[in-house]
Amino acid sequence: MVFGDLRLHIIRSSNPKSFQQSWIASGRILFLIAASGLGAIGLVVLSALWAGTESDAAALDRQRLLVNARLREQVDQVARVIGQVGNGYIAANRAYPASGSSSASPAFNTVLTTAAGSAVSQTATSVFGYDQAFVVDEHGELVMMADGETEKRYRWMKPLLLPLLREAGAALRQDTTFTAHLPGSPGNPAGSTVPVHRGLASLLRLEGRPTIVGIAAVKEPHERQGQSLWQFLIVVRFLDGAALDELSREQGLNGARFARTADADGDEVAFQIDDTTNGEPIGFIVWRPDLPGSRVIGRLMPALSIAALMMALLFTILLLRLRSSLGELKKSEFHARQLALHDVLTDLPNRAMFAIRFDECLAELENSSERSAIALLDLDRFKTVNDTFGHAAGDELIRMAAGRIRSLLRSRDTLARLGGDEFALLLRDIKDHDQTLPRICEAIVAELSKPFPLLKGEAVARVGCSIGVAIVPDAGRNADDIMRYADAALYEAKVSGRGRWLVYSPSMDGGRNARDILKNELREVLAKLRVSSGGSEPGELFSDRPDFGSLEVYYQPVYRAGKGYSVSGAEALVRWSHSQRGLLTPASFIPAAEEGGLIDALGFWVLREACKAACSWPENTFVAVNVSPSQLRRPNFVEEVSAVLQETGLSPSRLELELTETSLIEDYADIYAVLKSLRSQGVQISLDDFGTGYSCLSHLTRFDIDRIKIDRSFVSLLGTKANGAAIVGAIISLSNSLGISTTAEGVETEYQRDFLAALGCTDLQGYLFSKPIPLHELDCFEKPHSNEKLLATS
Repeated sequence: MVFGDLRLHIIRSSNPKSFQQSWIASGRILFLIAASGLGAIGLVVLSALWAGTESDAAALDRQRLLVNARLREQVDQVARVIGQVGNGYIAANRAYPASGSSSASPAFNTVLTTAAGSAVSQTATSVFGYDQAFVVDEHGELVMMADGETEKRYRWMKPLLLPLLREAGAALRQDTTFTAHLPGSPGNPAGSTVPVHRGLASLLRLEGRPTIVGIAAVKEPHERQGQSLWQFLIVVRFLDGAALDELSREQGLNGARFARTADADGDEVAFQIDDTTNGEPIGFIVWRPDLPGSRVIGRLMPALSIAALMMALLFTILLLRLRSSLGELKKSEFHARQLALHDVLTDLPNRAMFAIRFDECLAELENSSERSAIALLDLDRFKTVNDTFGHAAGDELIRMAAGRIRSLLRSRDTLARLGGDEFALLLRDIKDHDQTLPRICEAIVAELSKPFPLLKGEAVARVGCSIGVAIVPDAGRNADDIMRYADAALYEAKVSGRGRWLVYSPSMDGGRNARDILKNELREVLAKLRVSSGGSEPGELFSDRPDFGSLEVYYQPVYRAGKGYSVSGAEALVRWSHSQRGLLTPASFIPAAEEGGLIDALGFWVLREACKAACSWPENTFVAVNVSPSQLRRPNFVEEVSAVLQETGLSPSRLELELTETSLIEDYADIYAVLKSLRSQGVQISLDDFGTGYSCLSHLTRFDIDRIKIDRSFVSLLGTKANGAAIVGAIISLSNSLGISTTAEGVETEYQRDFLAALGCTDLQGYLFSKPIPLHELDCFEKPHSNEKLLATS
């Protein structure tokens, strides 16, 4: 069942170029006649269409310009009005200063209170018609009385409002204002000169809706805790309600509506509304435009259609004979191609076509992180059916089985018949292979275990199937090796009871026993590093230590959440640069290390290298190292950790050991004693992938956990599923209440970063910041400004 050196060379019985030349020669005169008429009518039609299209484009551009201008006017109006409101409050404060104070009056002093802040907010909404208003200080904290719903709503809006608030603060600090003189008042007879500040307004998307947000200062800075603070009024006007209705009436927009995406129907157009702060789209205004050109074309189209129809009819009659000949030739060519690349019995791709598509898949995966899978399938007890009911029943069974399998696959998958009762599946793009593979394979096993009615109901066969799967690139990138691995998994499925599916693991590699080979290779690599994995204790060090060999520790930085996003530490991750298999991730060789008793030696080596590397990092950073359950159960594990810390000189408080929840469940009493001893030395304990396993809350307090790592599967839900924020928020809230730090893994977008920071997550880790990199490329500790890009987008 292995492809070997199979490569396909197809020899066609007819030459396409010869056919094309003969076809043109025989129909040249007919085409000249038809082309003359088609050219004339086509010129008229194209001219009319061009004129109508240009007219429609001009009309549409005019409407879009008017809509854009009106939107800008509304933004400017909000900025102007809120600026006047803010200046009014500042002027009142200057005109009526408080008794005993030169900077505030009793009347305006109430603005500084939360009750007055609420009154300012209510004035903005009730008098000026804004949808929402907030009074905040320079740091974005509410300075007003607000119910729980308003506070919750502001917390969701706050990350999006902070950039505009910073811009307003920057404008004030740069003194981009002019002044006006106020006349005397009872509180200030001499009058005063007050700065007149301009309001700011911007188009944003809040709560999934296009919004005009305005901001203006309502309280000048005063000294508090050694810093000058401004107070600002922030107003919100949504554009998808009354504002859109007003715009529709003014500009004559028929059927105007707001849409998050450009989902305009056939007779509609969409105008994109851009965020004025970063230029990103925040929504679309969709309406039915007035298109004068289309009306003209509609009136001319009947006559043009009749003329075109007559010419097409004549053209069709002239080419009937040529079409007949061409059809016969195409049928012949298609039949030849089918015979060369398809199975005659099932009309599925054959072995040759499967090899071609597999090679294409491997080529696409060369520069991609996507995964695919090869599955080999055999029908169980097929020979019995064939011998009992005859070859006709066997052929019918093959066709029915192929149909059932094909109905369960996706459009991008390939099902091929290799011969006999053997099938092959190519499953492309299985990002969530842990879910996709079980779903597809279990469905196939279940479907093929159902009865097959054969010979028009005269016989019923029950067969079932066995499936062997190899995942690419986990199993390598060589087609022959991958097919061999899938064949080994198929053999294992058959000998273990049939009617099941198995994913290839090195122990299944037939007589060669690839897992034993992998274990031996890893043992040799560790031996080169002078860390014993055989007769001596795994933690024993040798004096004549050579180079690192093929093992290398990669590091993924961890960043503190919040302003600045400074580096707080890094997680150590082992990689194996295999001479034949390429760069292997832990998932590829850790199972072999555990089975071969090498995991303790490997873990000790990673711990030692990580501690040695962390010694050159700043004192306020940590290094996180994964610890296996096997290491925790070692009697002298605590002594080994202490020896590494003493040898490398790393402070125990800078070492963080990451455990899984499974480690805490097994041998509870012994594990508790080990962790207690480590924590007494100052070593930090982290619970990895929290929420994906048993998630026993008692572990957090019983074992004195210092940090919880939120699994990437929960982080990926942020912004995609409603319950994602609730789950992550609950974990962070629980951790904060217990005084436990949190690290969110798998942060890949700015939205996830900002949202997690707003929820109170202490540390962030993911590809948005950095992928795992070798030690010599880790410069985030040496270059303080390496996170400049992160700050620019925060």
